[in-house]
Amino acid sequence: MSKSLYDTLEVSQNASESEIKKAYRKLARKYHPDICKEAECEEKFKEINAAYEILSDKEKKEQYDMYGDAMFGGQNFHDFSQAQGGNVDLDEILRQMFSGGGGFGGFSSGGAGGSRRTYSSGGFDGGFGGFGGGQQHYQEPNLDIETNVTIPFAVAALGGSHSVSVNGERFDIKIPAGVKTGEKMRVKGKGHAQNGRVGDLFLKITVAPSPEYEREGDDLVKTIDVPLYAALFGDKITVQTLEKEIKLKIPQNTKNGQRFRVKGMGVMNRKTKERGDLYLKANIILPKVEELDSDLVEMMKEKLPKSI
Repeated sequence: MSKSLYDTLEVSQNASESEIKKAYRKLARKYHPDICKEAECEEKFKEINAAYEILSDKEKKEQYDMYGDAMFGGQNFHDFSQAQGGNVDLDEILRQMFSGGGGFGGFSSGGAGGSRRTYSSGGFDGGFGGFGGGQQHYQEPNLDIETNVTIPFAVAALGGSHSVSVNGERFDIKIPAGVKTGEKMRVKGKGHAQNGRVGDLFLKITVAPSPEYEREGDDLVKTIDVPLYAALFGDKITVQTLEKEIKLKIPQNTKNGQRFRVKGMGVMNRKTKERGDLYLKANIILPKVEELDSDLVEMMKEKLPKSI
């Protein structure tokens, strides 16, 4: 059974959760539109994110491992995504596929499989009443919709709006700063409509991983490149954060992996209403020897210690 999602992330079908995550981060960084400017990079980036959305979710992965590429009409994942057209929303297709529309399980959309409440002419009936007394019983369908939504990392951290498509309608929802994977949001009046009644929409949040940031509680961690000169002698470097560009002072004798704390530029804690911190982790960039001045190379060979 062909399983092209694993090919998309360049991992084996037996890859562990950590191996899948590591492969995703590597590819997402390589093909991110801000880094890769070639025409095909944007579509490749979409494929990588959509593949990771399935393989990083335990339930979705189990279903995909069971059905394989049969879920894409027998096509491999790349051909399937290309066949959808240039403006394909792969996230939306996958949400529909795993929300019951594609027949592979997921959340109930409030149809025949949804929960129902039983009423009688005398009010609510918990299901134990009989048919005596001339009461007429009927069932009222559950009009609520439950589905998954993937939120961009920056929107989840800082808050903002995100566009979703449900029931054939596309609209923006407000995302509170600091939302986490697994949380649920209620959007009133966006469920099914019937006989003048309208249900609500319940969204189960998944926060998309970032190729640049790791989240540690309310703190963020980003690896930054530091030139050897700055690490040795100290300097100021420019760093782009989620919010703005900042200047960071690098002290002399900075070590590889050393962290620098930027207060209050982490994630909002929704309970305390306080923000965590941003930690910038130094990745010291060594110059290529062949690009250095030959006299400098000879002097370094002579002067640099050969052992610690």
